[in-house]
Amino acid sequence: MIDTLNIILTEAERSALGLSVEVSLLCAFVSLPFAVVAGWLLARKDFKLKAVVEAFLHVPMVMPPVTTGYILLLVFGANGLLGPFFEAQFGIKIAFSFAAAVLASIIVSFPLAVRAVKQAVEMVDKRLEDAGAILGASRFRVFLSITVPLAFPGILSGFLLSFTRSLGEFGATITFAGNIFGETRTIPLALFSAMQTPGKEGEAFRLMLISIVISFVAMLTSELINRRYQKSVSL
Repeated sequence: MIDTLNIILTEAERSALGLSVEVSLLCAFVSLPFAVVAGWLLARKDFKLKAVVEAFLHVPMVMPPVTTGYILLLVFGANGLLGPFFEAQFGIKIAFSFAAAVLASIIVSFPLAVRAVKQAVEMVDKRLEDAGAILGASRFRVFLSITVPLAFPGILSGFLLSFTRSLGEFGATITFAGNIFGETRTIPLALFSAMQTPGKEGEAFRLMLISIVISFVAMLTSELINRRYQKSVSL
C-alpha cells in the first residue's frame, strides 16, 4: 500500500497526508481526557459562573480561526506573553513549529469534543450512578465503571469530531504555525498552496479527495461503532 501511495502521490502530498494524520491523532488523544473531565463537570456539577465557563470553553468553536491563531501567537510567539519564558527556560520555540500546529488544532477542536461528551453524560441515567454510590463504590469507580461505558458513544464521537476538525483546520494553523513544508503544512495548507500555484490543479484535486475520504471514513466508523454499541445495549 505504501508503494502505491508513493506512485500515486507526490512527495508534497505524502508529507501533507502524514502530517495531517499525525497532528489530528495527537490532537484527539491529548484533548480526549480533558474533554471527558470537562464534559462530565458541565453535565453533572452546578457551580458559580458555570455559564461563563461553558461559554469560554465554546468560544473557539464560533470565533474566527484566524483570531484564535493570532491570540495563540500573542501568547506563545517569540515576543508573546509566554513564548520568551518557554524559550529561555526549556529552549522550546512553540510558534511556527509542529507543536504549534498541534496546539492550534487542540484549541479549535476541543469545544466539539466537550460538547459531545457533555451531551452523552447528560443522557446517562443518574440513578444508576447513585445506585453504584449507595453500594459503596467511590465516585471515581462509579465514573469509570458506569458513566464512561454508558457515555462511550458520545466519548468516541468527541474523539472523532476532534480528529476530523483538526484534519480540516486551516486559519489558526497558518496564523500560529505557518505553512512550513514537512513541519506544519497539513492537507488544508498544502491544498491552499497548490491552489495558488499554476499547474498544480491535479495536486489540489487529489488533496481535496484525500481530505474528503479520511473525514468520511472517520465519521462512518463512528456511526457504525455507535450503532453496534446501541444494539449490544438493547440486547
